[in-house]
Amino acid sequence: MGSIHDVALENNNVACQPNPLDPEEFRRQSHMMVDFIADYYHNVDKYPVLSQVSPGYLRECLPDSAPNHAEPIEAILQDVRNHIIPGITHWQSPNYYAYFPSSGSIAGFLGEMLSVGFNVVGFNWMSSPAATELETIVMDWLGKILNLPKQFLFSGGGGGVLQGTTCEAILCTVTAARDKVLNKIGRDRIGDLVVYCSDQTHCALKKAAQIAGIHPDNIRALQTRRSDAFGLCPETLRSALADDVSEGLVPLYLCATVGTTSSTAVDPLRGLCEVAAEHDIWVHIDAAYAGSACICPEFRHFIDGVEGANSFSFNAHKWFFTTLDCCCMWVKEPQHLVNALSTNPEYLRNNATESKKVVDYKDWQIALSRRFRSLKLWMVLRSYGVANLRNSIRSHVNMAELFEELVTKDERFEVVVPRNFSMVCFRLRPPLGGLSARDCGLETTNAITKRLLDAVNATGKVFVTHAVVGGVYLIRFAVGSPLTEERHVRSAWMVVREQAEALLAEFKVHPVMQEQADAVLTQAVHG
Repeated sequence: MGSIHDVALENNNVACQPNPLDPEEFRRQSHMMVDFIADYYHNVDKYPVLSQVSPGYLRECLPDSAPNHAEPIEAILQDVRNHIIPGITHWQSPNYYAYFPSSGSIAGFLGEMLSVGFNVVGFNWMSSPAATELETIVMDWLGKILNLPKQFLFSGGGGGVLQGTTCEAILCTVTAARDKVLNKIGRDRIGDLVVYCSDQTHCALKKAAQIAGIHPDNIRALQTRRSDAFGLCPETLRSALADDVSEGLVPLYLCATVGTTSSTAVDPLRGLCEVAAEHDIWVHIDAAYAGSACICPEFRHFIDGVEGANSFSFNAHKWFFTTLDCCCMWVKEPQHLVNALSTNPEYLRNNATESKKVVDYKDWQIALSRRFRSLKLWMVLRSYGVANLRNSIRSHVNMAELFEELVTKDERFEVVVPRNFSMVCFRLRPPLGGLSARDCGLETTNAITKRLLDAVNATGKVFVTHAVVGGVYLIRFAVGSPLTEERHVRSAWMVVREQAEALLAEFKVHPVMQEQADAVLTQAVHG
């Protein structure tokens, strides 16, 4: 327990305080940290991919209050090794196939180190000119690699900005679209604004629309069909727009997706943009995952029609070897962002801003403060070059093709939707356990596929996630870790097969026992 004497010593011990930015101590501890991280990557494939801890585990391991006195880095790293690593789901593991990749790289890490080391707060040009100017250059570089229309580049009157995530990109563009329309029709009509998407669109749109003040009843998630590979049909959009206009509502915004989360479906951009233009609504293209692939000429056609959109974004931190967070967003008319998001208090006034010759990125995003994100993207582009980045993406696609081939050759499995990029969506299919295709209903098939996913993840050897598309429960196998090789994909397939065989043996029943089998499997899912 402390005492008044202890407090007095603490308050009078100013001369003994360590320098938090002592260069030599920074060098010593940083070397230890780099060694620690390098060792982690050397051994990352040995850890269970999905963390095996139980909720609340960490409170049992750590003290219930912060230390009063300094602790050495050696002790802290030991606790990281003993207590933190067991609670990590290893996104960089070569056996990680869940959600979408969060790819890192040496260049991305080093760029992050530079960004954190400089620790600038680049809200406007004057606060660090290099932070702003490098971002404008890198975003034009990347826009050219993607072959975006010139209108999206600074050199063509548009421009790019690095947001944190797609959620922020969508919120910024919804807000810009909202103010653009309300400035014409009156702010009292915000309740009449309607946003559109497909039933496969990421939930980020709903969240952004609600934050921007769009009534939840005015968010249209339009139905997709398997016959359209779950892309949004332009005629479905046209019909919804006509219905809303007839009701006196105001169409505002469409979010089209290239590479949906559930199945990597691709919306037909050109047709959707043509329909949207009939009502002058803002079109944002969310290519969070698949945009990276579009740097390859053979995948560029997936964003054909982008010229009809108002904004476009993809996440470099997913499949472009750039660490989280780094969402690349381009707009044709930046002024709409500035009009909706800018504030200009006296304490931020300066000659550079007043000259109108610079970009103040605070007016292109939600927050005021911003990180020097462009450093890591710049280092990735320079360290690897476009050719190597393309080949890395192609290697992941090739490995996904291999996995798809292995699934297809096994009659017990089915590829549920066409593969567009490096994710395979599959399930166990009838006949199952002696049941005919006629007797084995969708609920049973969904239930046993869910059991398979849980069994695969329980091994700790592989981590996959699921989606439900068109009522079908499917397993998503997303290749994208920089450490993944063909041998890892083949091993993952062996894990899937082994768990499927054990599961099918468990549920070998005769068709007359269908009702009991359904009951058991349904309980396995919901129980």
